Amino acid sequence: MAALSPRYQVAAALALAVVGVAACVHLLMVFLSLAPANTVTKQHGKAVEEWVFPEFEQNWKLFAPNPLQQNIAVQVRAVVRAKDGGLRTTGWTDLSAQDGAAIDGNLVPSHTQQNELRRAWDFFTATHSTDNRPVGMRGSLSEQYLRRIVVMRLYRTYPADRDGVIQRVQVRSSTTNVQPPEWSRERVSDKPIYRVLPWWTVTADEAAGGVR
Repeated sequence: MAALSPRYQVAAALALAVVGVAACVHLLMVFLSLAPANTVTKQHGKAVEEWVFPEFEQNWKLFAPNPLQQNIAVQVRAVVRAKDGGLRTTGWTDLSAQDGAAIDGNLVPSHTQQNELRRAWDFFTATHSTDNRPVGMRGSLSEQYLRRIVVMRLYRTYPADRDGVIQRVQVRSSTTNVQPPEWSRERVSDKPIYRVLPWWTVTADEAAGGVR
């Protein structure tokens, strides 16, 4: 910064100050979201949740005493309106497989490839019952978040100028048990179990590709 003119030094200092303040606020919000209930969270809990959820939610499954023993793949299909006005339903697209292919052999995979879709699905299942009914105040938010991600991914995979405009989407999960090692006598089923969500209507902004 010493080589910059005084005017640019002031601008750079202001930019660094803004970044520093934003980083401190973010760390404080994340800390408050994880901390036990206290006076601040009781008074400003809604503001903390709106800042953290869903993009910055934290979890500690890595340290769970009983780690996950299943592979869960998130898949989606869509109803697309073609340029001639006709409707067609796509086949199932395995978004988790796409993420896995992008990570495989990649020494520095992105946070998005590793966690965005997985955390969105975890967020949905944590806020919905087994019959896919929202439980709690964040149920609607988790639906919107998951829908926004799958629509964005579909537009990337199937550009709208080629296949038309997405009208509705349906998401499902495919859960498969991780097979035990060869030396183990344990036997588990290798057949996938599907959890199929209802069809969701895509909003006008999303249908126009606004989330891309």
